[in-house]
Amino acid sequence: MRNIALAIGVFVVLLVALSFGEKLGAELFSWISSFTGWAFHNLQDVTLAVQHYIAMNWAKVLIALLLTLPISYWISQRHTSEEAGHSRQNRRKIAIFLAFFLGWLGAHRFYVGQIGWGLFYLILFYIFAPLVILVSWIDALRYLLMSDEDFALRL
Repeated sequence: MRNIALAIGVFVVLLVALSFGEKLGAELFSWISSFTGWAFHNLQDVTLAVQHYIAMNWAKVLIALLLTLPISYWISQRHTSEEAGHSRQNRRKIAIFLAFFLGWLGAHRFYVGQIGWGLFYLILFYIFAPLVILVSWIDALRYLLMSDEDFALRL
């Protein structure tokens, strides 16, 4: 069940990442407004909106689906690889990489198991994207300057 939830989360994050730069804020706000209005009146309208989105963005959905499987597998296997003798330093390096490149989605926070902070980063990204990028780069720098022991203790 955990792996299925992980795969769904990865798919949604990838879909958002692929849509980034195409009037994401306006479309997302419009969709959320429409969704909350429709959810109370008719569930069929929500289904039609999702079908319309898929029809208009089928390539993004296909790419997100194709990338979901290997990324989900990679994330689920990180626990196994750590038990197989990989050091904590590798985990810290991956967190630094994620914070620098995908920090605006909170990927580094999800990776280290801080789901609440990861969701906060997603909400902050929707409200003011430049701020969340700056904060995620600060996290990357903080992880970089932290020792492996401090990283393991704090996270």
